[in-house]
Amino acid sequence: MTHTKTAFARFGALVMALMLAACVSTQTPGATQGQTAAPPPRGEAMATAASPYAVQAALAMLEAGGSAVDAAIAAELVLGLVEPQSSGIGGGGFLLFYNAQDRQLSGYDGRERAPAGASPSMFLDNRGRPIAFLDAQASGRAIGAPSLLHMLKLAHEDHGRLPWARLFEPAMQLALEGFEVSPRLATLISAYAERGRLRADFGTRGYFFDRDGNPLQAGAVLRNPQYALTLQALAEHGPQALTQGPIADAIVAAAQRNPRGGSLTLADLQAVEARRLEPVCGAYRVYRACTVGPPSSGNAVLAILGLYERARPQPGGLDNADDWSAFLWASRLAYADRDHYMADDAFAPMPTRELIAPAYLDERARLIDLARAPTSTPAGMPAGPELYERWGRSGGDDSGTTHLSIVDSWGNAVSLTATIGSGFGAQRMVGGFLLNNQLTDFSFEPSLNGLPVANAVEPRKAPRSSMSPMIVLNQDGSLELVIGSPGGSAIIGYVARATIGILDWGLGVQQAIDVGNATAREAPARIEAPRMPAGVLRALTTRGWTVQESALEASGLHAIRVTPQGLEGGADPRRDGIVGRLPAEAPTAVEATGP
Repeated sequence: MTHTKTAFARFGALVMALMLAACVSTQTPGATQGQTAAPPPRGEAMATAASPYAVQAALAMLEAGGSAVDAAIAAELVLGLVEPQSSGIGGGGFLLFYNAQDRQLSGYDGRERAPAGASPSMFLDNRGRPIAFLDAQASGRAIGAPSLLHMLKLAHEDHGRLPWARLFEPAMQLALEGFEVSPRLATLISAYAERGRLRADFGTRGYFFDRDGNPLQAGAVLRNPQYALTLQALAEHGPQALTQGPIADAIVAAAQRNPRGGSLTLADLQAVEARRLEPVCGAYRVYRACTVGPPSSGNAVLAILGLYERARPQPGGLDNADDWSAFLWASRLAYADRDHYMADDAFAPMPTRELIAPAYLDERARLIDLARAPTSTPAGMPAGPELYERWGRSGGDDSGTTHLSIVDSWGNAVSLTATIGSGFGAQRMVGGFLLNNQLTDFSFEPSLNGLPVANAVEPRKAPRSSMSPMIVLNQDGSLELVIGSPGGSAIIGYVARATIGILDWGLGVQQAIDVGNATAREAPARIEAPRMPAGVLRALTTRGWTVQESALEASGLHAIRVTPQGLEGGADPRRDGIVGRLPAEAPTAVEATGP
């Protein structure tokens, strides 16, 4: 943590001078106008995210009397700087907020949308075949209108306590001072230098490579004054800085630039509007598990939990092969439904709640045979044959994503998953941040077997997402668990598996995160063998499960549980994250711990 604290200590006078005008100019009508945050109560607070820098920023806001939303915004702005391959201003996300006072949940949708000029065939070649994914990713066609800041501003208006501009201070300081390139970021820069097109874009070439054209190494100090200027504009003008003016012009120019230029315009940027979402909840054991609805397919997590509960009414625990077989079966069935149906519900009817209805889960669970692996798992018909027969099934998802979990001193909580799509997004950079490639989350083929695909490209449509920020409540509505992960379509399996470990297998939060990941969207099942309990992998293969041993290091699980002894957090050791705590006994003392 020494390098993080140093980064926040320097350049303070310069940044505070920049921020003074911003703090004055952003007093607009809304929840934060004229507010002065009260001193924080003596309740414990906690933040966990994929970077020590981000956790430190969150703790600074919590210590200043900020809410969980304030802390989440400050942390995400830092993540966009130090973990640029995963999320940031140029992308989108989903946020779930728990209000401890009334024990209610609020959901927020910041998913990017296709331009008005998008077409169902824009990822097909001249012969009508899908173009190579890397060609699609590193292109203007893949760039959707950035929506993350619009969502964060809306959540802040509803639940923020600190002035909007103040939340930008840690990221501005760090951008000016510089941060140490982590080993993970250095590895990814090197990998994408070989297989991607980071060198093709002027902005990314000048930022991620040294003067000799070599990828930056771990430990190098990276400064981003352009990002600081962008943050200053956003602090002063809010998301409007991304819809008109020089930053907006640069986004449009980058998206329209060849090769494979897209159709994004200023009008598309100005059409962005974050929205509040009604959370989707399902019963699990004695709990109520909640996530966000379409265009997220987070209800697939709830389906896995519901199917697993039915297959294992009395779970045996981490070392029990029946438990793992039940989890893989539940995953296969839930993914089959998700891949067939889920998309943007503004463009296609979605059986979101039908897919997790108790009677439907009872029906699907009867297919589970713990002694044998499935030979096939077609989608079910929760809303009848007419909707089932309407769609062809499709895949394709985001993988450059991050997650953070926060509980503030009032007991409020945020589960935030944010993304720019695949690693380094569209690999085009403006204003110190990367633009997303979220439109590659659409199905490249608009029809399959003569049927339209629910997740096909359409103008102003949001692509389906696997982002599944989740909050679990007790029967009385009190907070039990805040959890989420990055990882593309595997997010669904990561979140469900860790939740089962915590709530069913009696594991501590960190222990549950450390356990091997397993995903079973299709055959073969992908399993993180080195982290699996002894004997489980062999038991699964003897039951007919075809297994691919995989690193599965895309997860970035970050979770916080409320226990009688206080808050218990965990950070995924597969990334760079830590857990930070603000103790109840000494609200001015900041302590940070991690795996």
